[in-house]
Amino acid sequence: MLTWLHVGDLHVSHEDHYQGIERLREIVAEANRFFADTVDFVFLPGDNANNGTPLQYDKINDTLSGLTLPVFAIPGDHDFEPGSLVDFYTMHGATPLPMAMMIDGRRCLFLDIVSAGSGGPDFRLGAAQNRWLVDQLKAAQQDAQKPVVFMHGYPGDLRQDSHAVGRLFADAGVAMVDTGHTHYNELLNDGAVIYASTRSTAQVEEDAGQAGYSIACLDGDAVSWHFKPLGSAWPFVMITSPADHRLATEKGSARHTPAEPLRVRAKVFGEHVQRVTARIDDDLPVAMSPVHGEPGVWSAILVAPETTTPFRIHVDARDADGNAAKDQVTVDPRMADPDGKDRSDAQPGTDAHAVRPWPEHGVLGTQLGPNKYGKKW
Repeated sequence: MLTWLHVGDLHVSHEDHYQGIERLREIVAEANRFFADTVDFVFLPGDNANNGTPLQYDKINDTLSGLTLPVFAIPGDHDFEPGSLVDFYTMHGATPLPMAMMIDGRRCLFLDIVSAGSGGPDFRLGAAQNRWLVDQLKAAQQDAQKPVVFMHGYPGDLRQDSHAVGRLFADAGVAMVDTGHTHYNELLNDGAVIYASTRSTAQVEEDAGQAGYSIACLDGDAVSWHFKPLGSAWPFVMITSPADHRLATEKGSARHTPAEPLRVRAKVFGEHVQRVTARIDDDLPVAMSPVHGEPGVWSAILVAPETTTPFRIHVDARDADGNAAKDQVTVDPRMADPDGKDRSDAQPGTDAHAVRPWPEHGVLGTQLGPNKYGKKW
Protein backbone atom coordinates (compact mmCIF):
# COMPACT_ATOMS: atom_id res chain seq x y z
CA MET A 1 0.00 0.00 0.00
CA LEU A 2 1.37 3.38 -1.03
CA THR A 3 0.36 6.20 1.32
CA TRP A 4 1.29 9.86 1.23
CA LEU A 5 0.36 13.08 2.96
CA HIS A 6 -0.49 16.00 0.68
CA VAL A 7 0.17 19.51 2.02
CA GLY A 8 -1.73 21.90 -0.26
CA ASP A 9 -0.20 24.95 -1.95
CA LEU A 10 1.67 26.81 0.80
CA HIS A 11 1.73 30.26 -0.85
CA VAL A 12 4.30 31.41 1.71
CA SER A 13 4.18 35.21 1.81
CA HIS A 14 4.82 38.19 4.08
CA GLU A 15 1.43 39.58 2.97
CA ASP A 16 -0.42 37.25 5.36
CA HIS A 17 2.36 37.32 7.97
CA TYR A 18 3.62 33.91 6.78
CA GLN A 19 0.43 32.09 7.66
CA GLY A 20 1.50 29.21 5.42
CA ILE A 21 4.62 28.72 7.54
CA GLU A 22 2.69 28.70 10.80
CA ARG A 23 0.33 26.06 9.47
CA LEU A 24 3.17 24.06 7.95
CA ARG A 25 4.85 23.99 11.35
CA GLU A 26 1.71 22.46 12.86
CA ILE A 27 1.49 19.90 10.06
CA VAL A 28 5.13 18.90 10.56
CA ALA A 29 4.47 18.32 14.26
CA GLU A 30 1.42 16.15 13.52
CA ALA A 31 3.26 14.25 10.80
CA ASN A 32 6.20 13.44 13.07
CA ARG A 33 3.92 12.24 15.84
CA PHE A 34 1.19 10.37 13.98
CA PHE A 35 2.50 9.42 10.52
CA ALA A 36 6.15 8.45 11.02
CA ASP A 37 5.52 4.72 10.46
CA THR A 38 2.37 4.80 8.35
CA VAL A 39 3.08 7.30 5.54
CA ASP A 40 5.66 6.90 2.79
CA PHE A 41 6.27 10.58 2.07
CA VAL A 42 4.94 14.13 2.11
CA PHE A 43 3.99 15.76 -1.20
CA LEU A 44 4.09 19.52 -1.86
CA PRO A 45 2.19 20.21 -5.12
CA GLY A 46 3.60 23.61 -6.12
CA ASP A 47 2.92 27.28 -5.40
CA ASN A 48 5.16 26.76 -2.41
CA ALA A 49 6.64 30.29 -2.32
CA ASN A 50 4.04 32.86 -3.27
CA ASN A 51 6.58 34.99 -5.16
CA GLY A 52 9.39 32.50 -5.61
CA THR A 53 11.85 34.51 -3.51
CA PRO A 54 14.90 33.14 -1.66
CA LEU A 55 13.55 34.39 1.67
CA GLN A 56 10.29 32.50 1.21
CA TYR A 57 12.18 29.29 0.41
CA ASP A 58 14.45 29.83 3.41
CA LYS A 59 11.42 29.93 5.67
CA ILE A 60 10.01 26.77 4.09
CA ASN A 61 13.34 24.97 4.49
CA ASP A 62 13.68 26.00 8.12
CA THR A 63 10.24 24.56 8.85
CA LEU A 64 10.70 21.35 6.87
CA SER A 65 14.09 20.69 8.47
CA GLY A 66 12.34 19.10 11.44
CA LEU A 67 10.21 16.72 9.35
CA THR A 68 11.23 13.07 9.69
CA LEU A 69 9.39 11.87 6.56
CA PRO A 70 10.77 12.14 3.00
CA VAL A 71 9.50 15.15 1.02
CA PHE A 72 8.83 15.48 -2.70
CA ALA A 73 8.13 18.98 -4.01
CA ILE A 74 7.16 20.18 -7.47
CA PRO A 75 6.77 23.77 -8.73
CA GLY A 76 3.65 25.80 -9.45
CA ASP A 77 3.13 28.99 -11.38
CA HIS A 78 3.93 31.12 -8.31
CA ASP A 79 7.28 29.35 -7.88
CA PHE A 80 8.02 30.39 -11.47
CA GLU A 81 7.17 34.06 -10.86
CA PRO A 82 10.87 35.13 -11.08
CA GLY A 83 11.04 33.59 -14.58
CA SER A 84 13.11 30.57 -13.58
CA LEU A 85 13.11 27.76 -11.03
CA VAL A 86 16.65 28.38 -9.76
CA ASP A 87 15.44 29.37 -6.29
CA PHE A 88 12.79 26.64 -6.23
CA TYR A 89 15.52 24.03 -6.56
CA THR A 90 17.05 25.21 -3.28
CA MET A 91 13.90 24.00 -1.55
CA HIS A 92 13.91 20.90 0.61
CA GLY A 93 12.42 18.04 -1.41
CA ALA A 94 12.94 19.67 -4.81
CA THR A 95 14.85 17.45 -7.24
CA PRO A 96 15.40 17.85 -11.00
CA LEU A 97 12.18 17.18 -12.89
CA PRO A 98 10.68 15.20 -14.43
CA MET A 99 11.49 12.42 -12.00
CA ALA A 100 10.46 8.77 -11.79
CA MET A 101 10.85 6.86 -8.55
CA MET A 102 9.75 3.40 -7.48
CA ILE A 103 8.18 3.67 -4.03
CA ASP A 104 6.76 0.52 -2.43
CA GLY A 105 6.92 -1.15 -5.84
CA ARG A 106 4.90 1.56 -7.59
CA ARG A 107 6.15 3.96 -10.27
CA CYS A 108 5.68 7.56 -9.10
CA LEU A 109 6.08 10.23 -11.77
CA PHE A 110 6.70 13.84 -10.71
CA LEU A 111 6.17 16.48 -13.42
CA ASP A 112 7.02 20.14 -14.07
CA ILE A 113 4.18 21.77 -16.02
CA VAL A 114 5.41 25.29 -15.29
CA SER A 115 8.76 26.07 -16.89
CA ALA A 116 7.83 25.13 -20.46
CA GLY A 117 5.29 27.95 -20.40
CA SER A 118 5.67 31.72 -20.35
CA GLY A 119 4.78 32.25 -16.69
CA GLY A 120 1.52 32.47 -14.81
CA PRO A 121 -0.89 29.58 -15.34
CA ASP A 122 0.55 28.86 -18.80
CA PHE A 123 0.86 25.16 -18.03
CA ARG A 124 2.72 23.00 -20.55
CA LEU A 125 4.68 19.77 -20.47
CA GLY A 126 6.99 20.64 -23.33
CA ALA A 127 8.11 18.24 -26.04
CA ALA A 128 11.01 16.63 -24.15
CA GLN A 129 9.00 15.99 -20.98
CA ASN A 130 6.08 14.67 -23.01
CA ARG A 131 8.36 12.10 -24.67
CA TRP A 132 9.76 11.16 -21.26
CA LEU A 133 6.24 10.71 -19.88
CA VAL A 134 5.18 8.49 -22.77
CA ASP A 135 8.27 6.32 -22.26
CA GLN A 136 7.70 6.04 -18.51
CA LEU A 137 4.06 5.06 -18.90
CA LYS A 138 5.02 2.50 -21.52
CA ALA A 139 7.57 1.01 -19.11
CA ALA A 140 4.93 0.99 -16.36
CA GLN A 141 2.94 -1.57 -18.33
CA GLN A 142 5.47 -4.13 -17.06
CA ASP A 143 5.09 -3.06 -13.41
CA ALA A 144 3.05 -5.08 -10.94
CA GLN A 145 1.23 -1.96 -9.75
CA LYS A 146 -0.39 0.89 -11.64
CA PRO A 147 1.59 4.17 -11.76
CA VAL A 148 0.67 7.42 -10.03
CA VAL A 149 1.36 10.93 -11.33
CA PHE A 150 2.06 14.13 -9.40
CA MET A 151 1.58 17.48 -11.19
CA HIS A 152 0.50 21.00 -10.28
CA GLY A 153 -2.81 21.03 -12.19
CA TYR A 154 -5.19 18.78 -14.06
CA PRO A 155 -4.46 17.81 -17.69
CA GLY A 156 -7.46 19.99 -18.54
CA ASP A 157 -5.51 23.00 -17.21
CA LEU A 158 -2.73 22.52 -19.77
CA ARG A 159 -2.57 25.12 -22.52
CA GLN A 160 -1.20 22.56 -24.94
CA ASP A 161 -2.10 18.90 -25.52
CA SER A 162 -4.58 18.83 -22.64
CA HIS A 163 -6.86 16.27 -24.28
CA ALA A 164 -3.92 14.12 -25.39
CA VAL A 165 -2.41 14.02 -21.89
CA GLY A 166 -5.73 13.12 -20.24
CA ARG A 167 -6.23 10.36 -22.80
CA LEU A 168 -2.63 9.17 -22.31
CA PHE A 169 -3.22 8.76 -18.56
CA ALA A 170 -6.46 6.87 -19.16
CA ASP A 171 -5.02 4.54 -21.79
CA ALA A 172 -1.85 3.87 -19.77
CA GLY A 173 -3.79 2.73 -16.71
CA VAL A 174 -2.65 5.49 -14.35
CA ALA A 175 -4.29 4.82 -10.99
CA MET A 176 -4.29 8.37 -9.65
CA VAL A 177 -3.10 11.88 -10.45
CA ASP A 178 -2.50 14.14 -7.43
CA THR A 179 -2.54 17.90 -7.99
CA GLY A 180 -2.61 21.32 -6.37
CA HIS A 181 -3.52 24.67 -7.95
CA THR A 182 -7.29 24.74 -7.35
CA HIS A 183 -7.12 25.84 -3.67
CA TYR A 184 -10.17 23.64 -2.96
CA ASN A 185 -10.70 19.95 -2.29
CA GLU A 186 -11.91 18.09 -5.33
CA LEU A 187 -12.02 14.53 -6.67
CA LEU A 188 -12.50 13.56 -10.31
CA ASN A 189 -13.34 10.14 -11.72
CA ASP A 190 -13.24 10.08 -15.52
CA GLY A 191 -13.98 6.36 -15.63
CA ALA A 192 -10.32 5.38 -15.87
CA VAL A 193 -8.25 7.64 -13.60
CA ILE A 194 -8.88 9.23 -10.20
CA TYR A 195 -7.73 12.84 -9.82
CA ALA A 196 -7.39 14.60 -6.47
CA SER A 197 -6.79 18.21 -5.57
CA THR A 198 -6.24 19.46 -2.01
CA ARG A 199 -7.06 22.95 -0.77
CA SER A 200 -4.31 25.50 -0.27
CA THR A 201 -2.66 25.65 3.14
CA ALA A 202 -2.64 29.46 3.39
CA GLN A 203 -5.22 30.69 0.87
CA VAL A 204 -8.39 28.87 1.92
CA GLU A 205 -11.85 30.14 1.00
CA GLU A 206 -14.04 27.07 1.45
CA ASP A 207 -15.16 25.64 4.79
CA ALA A 208 -14.75 28.97 6.61
CA GLY A 209 -11.02 28.95 5.93
CA GLN A 210 -10.30 25.63 7.65
CA ALA A 211 -6.77 24.50 6.82
CA GLY A 212 -5.62 20.91 6.75
CA TYR A 213 -4.04 18.26 4.57
CA SER A 214 -5.13 15.17 2.70
CA ILE A 215 -4.07 11.55 2.97
CA ALA A 216 -4.12 9.34 -0.12
CA CYS A 217 -3.75 5.56 -0.22
CA LEU A 218 -3.34 3.19 -3.13
CA ASP A 219 -4.20 -0.28 -1.86
CA GLY A 220 -3.50 -2.41 -4.89
CA ASP A 221 -5.71 -0.81 -7.54
CA ALA A 222 -8.10 0.79 -5.02
CA VAL A 223 -7.81 4.54 -4.37
CA SER A 224 -8.85 6.18 -1.12
CA TRP A 225 -8.62 9.86 -0.19
CA HIS A 226 -9.55 11.79 2.92
CA PHE A 227 -9.03 15.38 4.05
CA LYS A 228 -8.05 15.92 7.69
CA PRO A 229 -8.63 19.37 9.20
CA LEU A 230 -5.59 20.69 11.04
CA GLY A 231 -5.86 20.07 14.78
CA SER A 232 -8.82 17.66 14.49
CA ALA A 233 -9.15 14.64 16.73
CA TRP A 234 -7.21 11.38 16.72
CA PRO A 235 -7.27 8.54 15.85
CA PHE A 236 -8.06 8.85 12.15
CA VAL A 237 -9.26 5.95 10.00
CA MET A 238 -9.51 5.38 6.24
CA ILE A 239 -11.09 2.40 4.51
CA THR A 240 -8.61 1.53 1.77
CA SER A 241 -10.37 -1.45 0.18
CA PRO A 242 -12.86 -1.94 -1.33
CA ALA A 243 -13.05 1.45 -3.02
CA ASP A 244 -15.96 3.78 -2.48
CA HIS A 245 -18.22 3.85 -5.55
CA ARG A 246 -17.16 7.44 -6.25
CA LEU A 247 -13.58 6.23 -6.72
CA ALA A 248 -14.26 2.90 -8.41
CA THR A 249 -13.04 2.43 -11.97
CA GLU A 250 -12.44 -1.31 -12.48
CA LYS A 251 -15.42 -3.59 -12.94
CA GLY A 252 -13.25 -6.71 -12.85
CA SER A 253 -11.46 -5.90 -9.60
CA ALA A 254 -12.48 -7.30 -6.22
CA ARG A 255 -11.19 -4.06 -4.68
CA HIS A 256 -13.73 -2.04 -6.69
CA THR A 257 -16.79 -4.29 -6.74
CA PRO A 258 -17.75 -6.69 -3.93
CA ALA A 259 -16.67 -10.28 -4.17
CA GLU A 260 -16.95 -13.30 -1.91
CA PRO A 261 -15.14 -13.33 0.42
CA LEU A 262 -15.32 -9.57 0.96
CA ARG A 263 -12.00 -8.48 2.40
CA VAL A 264 -12.14 -5.07 4.08
CA ARG A 265 -8.89 -3.22 4.73
CA ALA A 266 -8.42 0.04 6.59
CA LYS A 267 -5.53 2.20 7.68
CA VAL A 268 -5.67 3.69 11.16
CA PHE A 269 -3.48 6.64 12.14
CA GLY A 270 -2.93 7.48 15.79
CA GLU A 271 -1.35 6.26 18.99
CA HIS A 272 -2.19 3.14 21.02
CA VAL A 273 -4.99 1.95 18.76
CA GLN A 274 -6.60 -1.01 20.51
CA ARG A 275 -9.73 -2.08 18.69
CA VAL A 276 -10.93 -1.78 15.09
CA THR A 277 -14.18 -3.26 13.79
CA ALA A 278 -15.96 -3.48 10.44
CA ARG A 279 -19.58 -4.05 9.52
CA ILE A 280 -21.97 -3.84 6.59
CA ASP A 281 -24.92 -1.52 7.09
CA ASP A 282 -26.64 -2.54 10.37
CA ASP A 283 -24.96 -5.94 10.71
CA LEU A 284 -23.06 -6.81 13.87
CA PRO A 285 -19.46 -5.54 13.85
CA VAL A 286 -16.60 -7.93 13.14
CA ALA A 287 -13.21 -7.47 14.80
CA MET A 288 -10.43 -6.47 12.42
CA SER A 289 -6.86 -7.70 12.87
CA PRO A 290 -3.56 -5.86 12.33
CA VAL A 291 -1.83 -6.90 9.11
CA HIS A 292 1.70 -8.14 9.73
CA GLY A 293 4.33 -6.05 7.99
CA GLU A 294 1.94 -3.20 7.12
CA PRO A 295 1.98 -0.60 9.91
CA GLY A 296 -1.43 0.84 10.68
CA VAL A 297 -3.29 -1.57 8.38
CA TRP A 298 -6.18 -3.67 9.72
CA SER A 299 -8.17 -6.33 7.88
CA ALA A 300 -11.32 -8.45 8.22
CA ILE A 301 -13.44 -10.78 6.09
CA LEU A 302 -17.13 -9.90 5.84
CA VAL A 303 -20.00 -11.70 4.16
CA ALA A 304 -20.95 -9.77 1.04
CA PRO A 305 -24.71 -9.27 0.77
CA GLU A 306 -26.47 -10.91 -2.15
CA THR A 307 -27.73 -7.70 -3.69
CA THR A 308 -27.32 -5.50 -6.72
CA THR A 309 -28.07 -2.35 -4.74
CA PRO A 310 -25.45 -0.19 -3.02
CA PHE A 311 -24.49 -0.94 0.57
CA ARG A 312 -22.24 0.70 3.14
CA ILE A 313 -19.15 -0.60 4.86
CA HIS A 314 -18.36 0.96 8.24
CA VAL A 315 -15.06 0.82 10.10
CA ASP A 316 -14.72 2.06 13.68
CA ALA A 317 -11.46 2.48 15.61
CA ARG A 318 -10.78 3.17 19.26
CA ASP A 319 -7.56 3.91 21.12
CA ALA A 320 -6.48 3.12 24.68
CA ASP A 321 -7.91 6.40 25.97
CA GLY A 322 -11.34 5.70 24.54
CA ASN A 323 -11.05 8.15 21.63
CA ALA A 324 -13.02 6.92 18.62
CA ALA A 325 -12.88 7.42 14.86
CA LYS A 326 -14.92 6.07 11.99
CA ASP A 327 -15.06 5.91 8.22
CA GLN A 328 -17.53 4.53 5.75
CA VAL A 329 -17.65 3.81 2.04
CA THR A 330 -20.52 3.00 -0.24
CA VAL A 331 -20.03 -0.02 -2.50
CA ASP A 332 -22.15 -0.36 -5.64
CA PRO A 333 -22.15 -3.84 -7.20
CA ARG A 334 -23.42 -2.39 -10.47
CA MET A 335 -20.56 0.13 -10.79
CA ALA A 336 -23.16 2.72 -11.75
CA ASP A 337 -22.11 6.34 -12.13
CA PRO A 338 -22.61 7.86 -8.64
CA ASP A 339 -24.11 11.03 -10.14
CA GLY A 340 -26.26 9.25 -12.69
CA LYS A 341 -24.77 11.41 -15.46
CA ASP A 342 -23.42 10.43 -18.84
CA ARG A 343 -19.93 11.94 -19.11
CA SER A 344 -18.75 9.76 -21.97
CA ASP A 345 -18.22 12.78 -24.22
CA ALA A 346 -16.38 14.86 -21.61
CA GLN A 347 -12.64 15.36 -21.98
CA PRO A 348 -10.68 13.09 -19.60
CA GLY A 349 -8.70 14.80 -16.86
CA THR A 350 -11.09 17.74 -16.49
CA ASP A 351 -13.44 18.79 -13.71
CA ALA A 352 -16.38 17.77 -15.88
CA HIS A 353 -15.80 14.48 -14.05
CA ALA A 354 -15.88 15.94 -10.53
CA VAL A 355 -17.65 13.72 -8.01
CA ARG A 356 -20.55 15.31 -6.21
CA PRO A 357 -20.01 16.70 -2.69
CA TRP A 358 -18.67 14.19 -0.17
CA PRO A 359 -18.45 16.24 3.02
CA GLU A 360 -17.54 13.22 5.17
CA HIS A 361 -14.24 13.09 3.27
CA GLY A 362 -13.81 16.85 2.95
CA VAL A 363 -15.14 17.37 -0.59
CA LEU A 364 -17.63 20.26 -0.50
CA GLY A 365 -18.09 20.96 -4.20
CA THR A 366 -17.70 24.72 -3.72
CA GLN A 367 -14.85 25.26 -6.24
CA LEU A 368 -13.92 28.35 -4.22
CA GLY A 369 -10.48 29.06 -5.67
CA PRO A 370 -8.71 31.41 -8.05
CA ASN A 371 -9.38 29.36 -11.19
CA LYS A 372 -13.12 28.98 -10.58
CA TYR A 373 -15.43 30.92 -8.28
CA GLY A 374 -13.11 32.33 -5.63
CA LYS A 375 -10.92 35.37 -5.15
CA LYS A 376 -8.24 36.40 -7.62
CA TRP A 377 -5.32 35.70 -5.31
